[in-house]
Amino acid sequence: MRAVLEKSLPRAGFFFWLHSNLMPQITTVTLRVRYAETDQMGVVYHSNYFIWFEMGRVEFLRQLGFEYKQMEIDDDCHLPVVEATCRYKAPARYDELLTVETRVVALRSSVIKFAYRLLRTNGEEAAFQLLAEAETTHVVVNGKMQKRSLSEKYSASIQASML
Repeated sequence: MRAVLEKSLPRAGFFFWLHSNLMPQITTVTLRVRYAETDQMGVVYHSNYFIWFEMGRVEFLRQLGFEYKQMEIDDDCHLPVVEATCRYKAPARYDELLTVETRVVALRSSVIKFAYRLLRTNGEEAAFQLLAEAETTHVVVNGKMQKRSLSEKYSASIQASML
């Protein structure tokens, strides 16, 4: 975990977290690139990265004890994406094993910002190669797309994950 976190945070940020014993929660999802996600040259089409980031985001919430589906059904809490950015560093290719790292980097009463790193893995933690870095911003709304505050039961856990 230390090696993954050290790569995830700027150098000064890593040492702050290390010495303060406060570590942000980072959730990882591992996947293998499918043939259908690539072009004729075997390179992943760029929009597929955002599908993988969604997988990371849903798993992040699950690790906190929430199922996004139940957030919608039980609490009328929806998190549409209002902004998405991605910086592509190297191509992902067919049949490669990839890891998506997800963490929350900002939280306000009705806005959540997630950050992601997509890494190529070779089965060894030290062998990760950064393929992309991304962020998505979400506004909390109800089923009628009216802005609302995030319920305390979610915001408290999300806030704690940022420490």
